[in-house]
Amino acid sequence: MGITSAIVLFAVVWFMTFFIVLPLRLTTQGEAGDVVPGTHKSAPADAQIGRKARITTYWAIPIWAVLATVILSGWISVRDLDWFDRMATPQSIQDTSN
Repeated sequence: MGITSAIVLFAVVWFMTFFIVLPLRLTTQGEAGDVVPGTHKSAPADAQIGRKARITTYWAIPIWAVLATVILSGWISVRDLDWFDRMATPQSIQDTSN
C-alpha cells in the first residue's frame, strides 16, 4: 500500500466513522424548545462538530491501523474476496505468459 492509498483509506474510514458519531447525543431544536424560524424542529440545537470530529479521529486512527495491518500483512487479499472465481490464479497467469 502506497502513501496515497493509506491516505485514501484513512479518509474513507474517518468519514464512515464521522457519519456514525454525528447523531450521537444529538439534541434537536424541538427537544431544546428553541426552534429558529425557517428551520425544522429536527435540526440540531448545538451540533458540536469540533467535538465530534475529535471523537471521530480518536476512533478512526485505530480502525485504520487495523485495516492497514491486515492489508499490508496479506492476511486477507483481493483473491480471498473473489467468491465467483473471476480472477485468474497466479499459476494460470504465469502459464499464459509463456
